[in-house]
Amino acid sequence: MAFKLASSPHLSRQLRTDTVMQRVLLCALPALVVQCAFFGWGTLIQVALAMLVALLCEALIMRLRQRPVMPVISDNSALLTAFLLGVAIPPLAPWWLILIGTCFAIVMVKQLYGGLGQNLFNPAMAAYVLLLIAFPVQMTSWVAPVTAAQHTPGLMESLHIIFSGNQISVAETFRLSVDGTTMATPLDTLKTDLHMGLTTHDSLQKPIFNEWAGKGWLWVNLAYLAGGLLMLRLKLIRWQISTGVLGALFTCALIAWAFAPQTHVSPLLHLFSGATMVGAFFIATDPVTAATSNKGRLLFGAIIGVLVYLIRSYGGYPDAFAFAVLLANICVPLIDYYIKPRTYGHQRG
Repeated sequence: MAFKLASSPHLSRQLRTDTVMQRVLLCALPALVVQCAFFGWGTLIQVALAMLVALLCEALIMRLRQRPVMPVISDNSALLTAFLLGVAIPPLAPWWLILIGTCFAIVMVKQLYGGLGQNLFNPAMAAYVLLLIAFPVQMTSWVAPVTAAQHTPGLMESLHIIFSGNQISVAETFRLSVDGTTMATPLDTLKTDLHMGLTTHDSLQKPIFNEWAGKGWLWVNLAYLAGGLLMLRLKLIRWQISTGVLGALFTCALIAWAFAPQTHVSPLLHLFSGATMVGAFFIATDPVTAATSNKGRLLFGAIIGVLVYLIRSYGGYPDAFAFAVLLANICVPLIDYYIKPRTYGHQRG
């Protein structure tokens, strides 16, 4: 009997990069539909604009580097980066915001490091942090969900707001909630109320929390959770990173909530509000910028979960996934140095 020898890693199957990226996008598509259903057409417009800009930037850089264009833009990695950035920014943010962010993600964070597989940081999250620091007003101007808004702009109205020259004043009309106050995200509302001396119970009585995780945000997170579980079922991602993120975040929140429930948020609200599920399954699991070993991935995810909790609870930003992911990316070389995967066929040294 003849045997065929091959070098490690020994995998039963190996999907091409474009196939993996395409399937990840398909798994996230239902969540995009849910997000648009609750927050309007703006999210879809932002995603479409980001994807167009990402492909153009990738093609331009390949031309400047005198490399073939089609093999690079057809791997769908730029589309996934654009998708994640598009769903992360406010739906009615001005067009130039997503333009700047996408260009920075593709050109500076991805291609200047050598392209896919060479970048040190998650491109979408690096771009998000850039936009949040440089344009805090536009990046925190979220619209009220459809169930709470006095008026929800349609497709043409959304296009006008995004591409008009007076976006902030126009969008202000559509950020009014049922009680006539400007709309903030649930996590931002909680953080502001706690700083003002209110208890968690008092803050949760506001109309935005009638679904306890925030109007719309609960269902968006459930949709991304379903997409993430589907990716696990299809073996597109490993379970260690998502488990580490959610487990660490839940544990930290549970301990704090058990000791001081009046000044700390419940662990379930942490899990199902903000960008928790999209961050745990679609962002943190980026194989290029994550740890390589199974134990390393678990630790990598746990670092993100702990940082998310600390920044949400004690930092200046209500939702902390972008900062947590980038800080964990910095730790990856150290994690891989001390936690190395064992080569197939070799005993542990």
